[in-house]
Amino acid sequence: MLTLLLLLTLTSGMSCGQTPAKPNIVFIYADDLGYGDLGCYGNKQIRTPHLDQMAARGMRFTNFYSASPVCSPSRAALLTGRYPVRTGVNGVFFPTSKEGLDTAEVTMAEILKDQGYATACIGKWHLGSAADFLPTRHGFESYFGIPYSNDMTPTPYLRNEGQAAAKANQDSTTYRYTQEALSFLKKNRNQPFFLYLPHTMPHVPLYASPAFRGKSKGGLYGDVVEELDWSVGQVLKKLKELKLEENTLVVFSSDNGPWLVKGQDAGSTGGLREGKMTTFEGGMRVPAIAYWPGKIKPGSVHQQLATMMDWLPTFTLLTGGQLPTDRPIDGKDLSKVLLGKGQRDGQELFYFMDGKLQAYRKGNWKLKLPYGGNAGTPGMKAVAPHPILLFDLSNDANEQNNLADPHPEKVAQMQAQVEAFRQSLGQVPPTKHLR
Repeated sequence: MLTLLLLLTLTSGMSCGQTPAKPNIVFIYADDLGYGDLGCYGNKQIRTPHLDQMAARGMRFTNFYSASPVCSPSRAALLTGRYPVRTGVNGVFFPTSKEGLDTAEVTMAEILKDQGYATACIGKWHLGSAADFLPTRHGFESYFGIPYSNDMTPTPYLRNEGQAAAKANQDSTTYRYTQEALSFLKKNRNQPFFLYLPHTMPHVPLYASPAFRGKSKGGLYGDVVEELDWSVGQVLKKLKELKLEENTLVVFSSDNGPWLVKGQDAGSTGGLREGKMTTFEGGMRVPAIAYWPGKIKPGSVHQQLATMMDWLPTFTLLTGGQLPTDRPIDGKDLSKVLLGKGQRDGQELFYFMDGKLQAYRKGNWKLKLPYGGNAGTPGMKAVAPHPILLFDLSNDANEQNNLADPHPEKVAQMQAQVEAFRQSLGQVPPTKHLR
């Protein structure tokens, strides 16, 4: 009896001292959602109660940036933790593209899969639709969704590497993605998982299901965003039902700013200058919310710079993975920020568009390099030319007050840092063929 009691005591002690389960990761990505489109970011017309509650119970970022003002490069940067110029993904892929994100790149899905995670991508991929470049070749065990933007034709649903439907019924796309996501969560509830849920919406053309169409005060765009909010609520509800809420980090963000040339079908920058396809703040500063009950302090607001590239090193560290050592990783670990134990290492961002370095932020200062302007097209808003610009974003987030003339020393200093970064890039791969 004494021996049995001792064994029970030891067994109990081992059980109490077991390593905590690896955290699950859910990353929800909106397409072309603006900085000012959510209630928790100041929108008064569009109802986003689930995202607002997620922010109230988690962390909201106010200086969070995509790595590009257009779709494909921003997604490449998210998944690899690297500036798009390092991967050669500098523009948007099309259905006819013969290239995509190189399989030599290491994605967060591959890192997490190596840690024993179930991995799935459900939604818009947009990093190459040829079989060699699909999610299943980049660490995702399963894929369902439209492989590129919904304004491109044909617009099929793919499942893994085969066609699930020749033409997607986009009225139900958000609903369909949500049901796929819930099924994945239920199926993999007994093992660590990584769910990447990049929604097709609110990219133009806009579609909402009958349950949401005509219901918001923000027109069709508002209907679409309210359905996205519902989808987020469904994911959070399922995690709670499965008793996984406290062991799951959920992140919500947008790939770039709103497509302003689309008028009433576009979102809001919340007062930031310009939008999609520009390296002004409205093109690359995006909403970002992180939710992890018991780990992230409720109502936290992170006001310092952070970027989409940061999630790869963050997820890697939190799950016990190893970062690649044979290539530069530009993202910085945010785990101390999320857990309230410290700050991000560094406060720099280089803004790229079409593979060209157009701006640089360090701390609250932003240097915008001279720009020749563009006359505008049906797909691209006209932007006037400008000389070199310098902004103090802490007082002028909407970039209206050019301080270049009164601060020539700051301009010179930041120009030197831009040139040093250019030199540090070395030989970068050629831009991928997009058509």
